[in-house]
Amino acid sequence: MSLTIGIDVGGTKILGGVVDEEGKVLEELRVVSPATDVTAIVAAISRLVADLAGRHAVEAVGVGAAGYIDKARSVVMFAPNLAWRDLDLRAELEASVGIPFVIENDANAAAWGEFRYGAGEDVEDLLLVTVGTGVGGGLVHDGRLFRGGYGVGGEVGHMRVVPDGVPCGCGNLGCLESYASGTALVREARAAASTGAPLAGTLLDRAGGDPASITGPLITECARAGDPFCVEQLARLGTWLGEGIASAAALLDPGVVVIGGGVSAAGDLLLDPVRAAFERQLTGRGHRPLAEVRPALLGNRAGLIGAADLARHPVS
Repeated sequence: MSLTIGIDVGGTKILGGVVDEEGKVLEELRVVSPATDVTAIVAAISRLVADLAGRHAVEAVGVGAAGYIDKARSVVMFAPNLAWRDLDLRAELEASVGIPFVIENDANAAAWGEFRYGAGEDVEDLLLVTVGTGVGGGLVHDGRLFRGGYGVGGEVGHMRVVPDGVPCGCGNLGCLESYASGTALVREARAAASTGAPLAGTLLDRAGGDPASITGPLITECARAGDPFCVEQLARLGTWLGEGIASAAALLDPGVVVIGGGVSAAGDLLLDPVRAAFERQLTGRGHRPLAEVRPALLGNRAGLIGAADLARHPVS
């Protein structure tokens, strides 16, 4: 049986696993990500791969990283949360480990994982939107991963939705990510709590009276308990997200929209507002099929599983 390794590189952790042809993770390891040190990140990935490869006969390695990856799936041109700029990551890793590597954007890898083994197994066209610290996107079109002319397509989180709006980590203003991400959710909740807004009182109490202690998981927990302020915050984020997806659908016409990422753990508290805004804002609504909005099925393993499969099928 063909075995490959998938690596998911984030700003705080590096997750790696050995994956078989059916998308099953046979072994998984996690290490801290030294995000600000280029050499240390490469070394950490190399050690993780060498460790796993020492116990499994693997053929290749796929790496998913949050950033712009070139058309050849080799060079990380820009990574907003990692210290990578025009780095030929594939060359460095292959020289270090001696195994073939494929480098891919993390959301693209997750989209491929959900398409092959998760929420999109029954369709040929899929748009994955990941909602975490930022908003990522990946597109599968006619059964193939769509990467664009230069390898950097699918960045739905950086569609500009508010001219001269909230600053985004990418350097622009008013990106969807600035309004529909976990970062935006926490920012708005903390701002309301800091002003002493009565509706935010329960959330603030749960945070020990310190607005800086408010987190995304805490907001979700309070919303599940029925706190109206937290329910409203998730609904507002979901509305932004649904409107952004409607704009993306006008261009891409996906067969299904899959929502993943950490914030998606809120379930229908997030997804119902997404669906409502998507249906309300979709161009041609009422005269065209409405793509189903589904939760992702693979959780935080989607990127790892997708990257491993892309290493097995590098032309996908």
